Amino acid sequence: MRRRSAGPCWCDGAASRRQPLTRRAFLAGAALVTACARAPQAADGAGSVLPPLPNDGPLRSLGGFAIDAARLGAANLSGIHLDDDLVATMVDDRGRWAQARIELREGVAHRLVPIASGPLRDGAGRPLPRGRAADAESIARLPDGTWLVGFERWHRLRAYRRLDGPGAYVDAPPGLDRAPVNGGMEALTLLADGRLLAITEELPPPGAPALRQAWLGRPGRWMPLAWQPEPGFVPVDAAGLPDGGALVLERRFTLLTGFAARLVRVAPQALASATEGSVLTGAPILRLDGGALPAENWEGVAAARHGGRLIVALVADDNGSLVQRSLMLLFELHGEPTR
Repeated sequence: MRRRSAGPCWCDGAASRRQPLTRRAFLAGAALVTACARAPQAADGAGSVLPPLPNDGPLRSLGGFAIDAARLGAANLSGIHLDDDLVATMVDDRGRWAQARIELREGVAHRLVPIASGPLRDGAGRPLPRGRAADAESIARLPDGTWLVGFERWHRLRAYRRLDGPGAYVDAPPGLDRAPVNGGMEALTLLADGRLLAITEELPPPGAPALRQAWLGRPGRWMPLAWQPEPGFVPVDAAGLPDGGALVLERRFTLLTGFAARLVRVAPQALASATEGSVLTGAPILRLDGGALPAENWEGVAAARHGGRLIVALVADDNGSLVQRSLMLLFELHGEPTR
């Protein structure tokens, strides 16, 4: 979900343009600046290396990166896709995309190498205008290589054969237009069986205020169902797993406690057997609340097989704030999902 702060963090003259502040900006107080002003200076990459962090459970920390938005070419990261070569493709809520290769050394984070970046475009190939039209929140890749990007504020899906090319409209899930302005389709991922899983951040199904509207299927053939978050949390991204299951990232924010996040694993059987109106939930496997793992504005999750391991990447949106960080954390996932 987009929370307004300072101008774009990819360092051009537009950095002085400001947007209205909302609740996430309160956390930063009055001293909101662009991430470029304090970005980590990596000599040959898009971020400085973070060492592995101590954590228990089915996820083993592989370290990560404090991201330099100027070198990456995008900021306010809100969605991520990871392929088996560890190329991370990300979108931000200012209408930009970026790709970078994750390099490991001795199995842990070593370097984040920028590949390409640019503006997301409309159907005529023009860069999306800043603001309501450019609020990209989720990204998924279809088997034929087409990229799907989910937007909120102006709730819609666009399909890109190339991320540097025009984006065509595709059929969004029915009812998505009822979502709150900043509570649209934050979670979008391709499952192993070829279906898409989409979950809204703040749209409840009719008569079920504690749940969140979700869908399974594909453009033109969406099946409505629901997601059950932990109380106080909202779903902000999802990642399909090779076994047919999925990961769902949830986030919490309060003015008193700030940010917290949790990652849950959805069993393959739950997705395979889901029918219209089913309520999905998952088993928690990670918590990021300022203990062993940093409490940031975690907005994106992705997973991929690499070298016989299942690698999970998380990204955080810093909103250009002095008191938040743009981070990528890497983990190795092992163990069987809860049935």
